[in-house]
Amino acid sequence: MSLVVMATGGTGGHIYPAVATARELIRRGHSAMLLGQRGGMEERVAAEQGLLFHGVDAGKLARSGQGMADPRELLRAGQGVTQARALLQKLRPAAVVGYGGFASLPGVLAAQSLRLPTVLHEQNALLGLTQRLAVGRAQAVGTVYDTVRGLSPDKATLVGMPVREERMDRAEALERLGLQPGRLTLLVMGGSQGSLFLNDNVPGVLRGLFGEAGVLGGELPQIDFDFRSGDLSLTPAGGPAQAVQVLHATGRRWLERVGPAVQDWPWYRATDYVDAVAAWSAADLAITRAGTSTLAEAAFHGVPLVMVPLPESAENHQLHNAQAVQLAGAGRLVEQRRVLDTGAQPGAGGLAQAVLECAQPETRASMRSAALARAQPGAAARFADLIETRLR
Repeated sequence: MSLVVMATGGTGGHIYPAVATARELIRRGHSAMLLGQRGGMEERVAAEQGLLFHGVDAGKLARSGQGMADPRELLRAGQGVTQARALLQKLRPAAVVGYGGFASLPGVLAAQSLRLPTVLHEQNALLGLTQRLAVGRAQAVGTVYDTVRGLSPDKATLVGMPVREERMDRAEALERLGLQPGRLTLLVMGGSQGSLFLNDNVPGVLRGLFGEAGVLGGELPQIDFDFRSGDLSLTPAGGPAQAVQVLHATGRRWLERVGPAVQDWPWYRATDYVDAVAAWSAADLAITRAGTSTLAEAAFHGVPLVMVPLPESAENHQLHNAQAVQLAGAGRLVEQRRVLDTGAQPGAGGLAQAVLECAQPETRASMRSAALARAQPGAAARFADLIETRLR
């Protein structure tokens, strides 16, 4: 039995792939633990998932307006490397796996200073800053994309995005979440820590679309929009009204901001955190950002998406992610600057128009098939295979 340390943290996009891979390695008879920032989200997730965790200091490497990293953050990062090095000297793991993000850096650099095997997982098409600092001495890199800018092809292995490959029966998922059967269920999720922009804007848009009662009215025409060709067809109004319910994961920081605004809407539930498997299993349609981890989970569960990419994402990678999903027919892209647009031109309007288009039963069925076709099942197993080839 070998011990493998997962150096990860900061956001769910870095943490949950580590959790999925750790579970796969444990299933194979290895032991695994998470190493991340003390007091960070990763510590809470590890406890919830029943995984071992050790926390160290971690400094963010974001640059200031003068183009220089904050010296205090560099000091914290240095302290974290020292702390991680002491831990790894004691544990002597067979490998350390880095998932990117500032919280992973102390563990990876400490492992490399001790000449322990290191393997990286890169989820974007552009090698991130922390990964660039570690890739030179890494033994291998598992990737989500065929090519990654800044990464030598001879060091890369395409494995996909590890996700928690578990599904729940929809009725069971609805019951666990306290939701009602028979309603069109929308999931709003701005990432593991929530999105302030989505939190501030989505409730009002959906209230305007579904009204006080939370109903997609039968007086509206049915819209069928082909995202690949741009073809549009309309079916006359008169169909039955569809009751709607919304589950909005705000992130722990923002619940008090969103909760009071929707507390009198019986069809709209705001919560700080949701069980991801239950939420994706219950959802008919989701409004999200366009991070790689979110898109991978949606694909695995076959959930159509209305995506509002984060404009500040590195190299605008979320926009490119969303464009690829839309091109595949599995989602609809709405740029953040256009969320509140009220134009009715199909395929080009704001968030309300996109939700209306995607809520149509035939459209959702087509998008669900396209989403499932994009899934990469077995990614955790493929990455575990790669890690096992590098164990010392």
